[in-house]
Amino acid sequence: MIESENLDRNAHDRYMILYMSTASLPLLTRRQFNRRLLVAAAPFAIIRRSRAESASPAPIRTITRGPKFHWFAYYDKLQFDPTGSLALSNEVDFEHRSPTGDDRIRVGMVDTGDGDKWIELGESRAWNWQQGCMLQWLPGSSSEIIWNDRDGDHFVCHILDVKSGKRRTLPNPIYAVSPCGTWAIAPDFRRLNDTRPGYGYAGIPDPNRDVLSPEDAGIWKIDLKTGQQNLLLSFADLAKVPQPGGFSPNAKHWFNHLLVAPDGKRFTFLHRWRGEAEGKSWKTRMLTADADGKNLHLLIPSGKVSHFVWRDASHILAYAGYGPDAKEWRFQVFEDLTGKSEVIEGMLPKDGHCTYVPKTNDQWILCDSYPDNAKERNQHLYLLHIPDRRFVELGRFHLPKEYSGEWRCDLHPRSSPDGRSATIDSPHSGQGRQIHLVDISGIVA
Repeated sequence: MIESENLDRNAHDRYMILYMSTASLPLLTRRQFNRRLLVAAAPFAIIRRSRAESASPAPIRTITRGPKFHWFAYYDKLQFDPTGSLALSNEVDFEHRSPTGDDRIRVGMVDTGDGDKWIELGESRAWNWQQGCMLQWLPGSSSEIIWNDRDGDHFVCHILDVKSGKRRTLPNPIYAVSPCGTWAIAPDFRRLNDTRPGYGYAGIPDPNRDVLSPEDAGIWKIDLKTGQQNLLLSFADLAKVPQPGGFSPNAKHWFNHLLVAPDGKRFTFLHRWRGEAEGKSWKTRMLTADADGKNLHLLIPSGKVSHFVWRDASHILAYAGYGPDAKEWRFQVFEDLTGKSEVIEGMLPKDGHCTYVPKTNDQWILCDSYPDNAKERNQHLYLLHIPDRRFVELGRFHLPKEYSGEWRCDLHPRSSPDGRSATIDSPHSGQGRQIHLVDISGIVA
């Protein structure tokens, strides 16, 4: 890979510099020379090991099949049941265009312990390419799943017991579910469809489309027993929270990427805006808050934040701006409420969807990358062992050029509950987007 080739050249340069420097030291002993030689050669050993691991990726098999297309979508949702044998999936019969309000997808699950059998469970008219319909297992349940849908002029969510077949519908959609499985939070999917196609839902227009920071919409909390929801934070509320350097003129505000902390006491979200200075792009900051929306904290104010995940109840791993004026990007761990941060060394210096592998004491990170260049368009899947910075490339997956923009197919790696396997979404097998199961047990064990 490109990074390894650069490291090879750097190591070679260090070796030659050492050689030239020792040539000018006639009194250097053999022991001193050998010691310097070992220091210079160390990067070669590390790179060779990485390349050997890259050449022998973990076993992988495709668990969904055409002619229809399958994907789970986002990396921070529970795809597997507690046993790790049932994997949820979306199913669609077209690709390479935006969904309309009339397009339906099927939701189902794959029984990986029974010949990867497909089991259909329902359908949805509230979905997008990047995050599907928020299909996921309810935390703490061995049989209940949840997903979003549309009923006429409003979005809803369904909770289905896959064993009994009993289903109930709540009058509001969800995004991130609490670890206890009794409540969830959600952004305004109507506004997201307008501001960030690929993350919102078609079919219902945003009534506040021309309002820069509405007071009656934002982040809601939904009771998964009663279906009742209440507005925790409005766009107007967040527009009043000071931003270093301020917001550009005529900035339009929205929220995206919500996630509840592992202990359920706080949640985090991205506040994004686009004004005259941003043009077609946007700026982003990360905030955290108590489960009731109180005790709001501006965690990353740089305007540059991308993918993230909670490591534990007080730390978040995020790809964000780094250094003076946040001109660079790095994967960093941020401590909630303190402002402390630490760079994670060893990860690829590019954006990706990151998670901690379960049952590894947060020592292994699973991550991917976007296509590496316009010609090869390979997406990299890798593991990083934090204690010794061991980088293990699991595979490179070609993404055809027609998978770009809103309907691109990111790998979005998800781990099984026992941390022994992972799934990705990819069209590399030539069947369109499908779900693939990667065995990582021999690496993280």
